[in-house]
Amino acid sequence: MELGIRRVYEPAAEGEGRRVLVDGLWPRGVPKTALAGVPWLKAVAPSAALRRWFGHDPAKWDGFRRRYFAELDAKPAAVAELRAAIGRGRATLLFGARDAAHNNAVALREYLLRR
Repeated sequence: MELGIRRVYEPAAEGEGRRVLVDGLWPRGVPKTALAGVPWLKAVAPSAALRRWFGHDPAKWDGFRRRYFAELDAKPAAVAELRAAIGRGRATLLFGARDAAHNNAVALREYLLRR
């Protein structure tokens, strides 16, 4: 499996494979028609409490990842749905956060590639 990440506000790139939105909130300013045909799997997003706690603070990154991975471990059906949506080929996880290095898609990609 080849798994990339891309900010949802960037245009789709050739060869990025199946695209899946993995945020819990719909990205601000993006019309639903812009992502027509892209599954939105908010069940694999971090809980609202975890998202608020993290607040995209890089100093909390390691703690966020640990807590998020525990949440994902507790939602095997949601993770299985994501794996089915991305398939075995190339896929891209879409996210809306400004910080491209510290966001749920980066952590989710790590989670999927490790397990």
